[in-house]
Amino acid sequence: MFVCICNAITERQIQDSVAAGASSMNDLQAQLGVGTCCGCCKDLASSYLSGNNAQGQNMVTAGINVQG
Repeated sequence: MFVCICNAITERQIQDSVAAGASSMNDLQAQLGVGTCCGCCKDLASSYLSGNNAQGQNMVTAGINVQG
């Protein structure tokens, strides 16, 4: 699923960055460019840092409930 539409960043790319050591939103912005345009994805992207988006959970992005 795309998390950052502006920069075409997927949840998998964010998960991979976190697994490789990204520990802050600044890290994700530097590595991927997520959240550097309109900013609508920042909350969702940062939730991957705290582990709140484990596979199988429901999430809401852009007001749409997405079954994970």
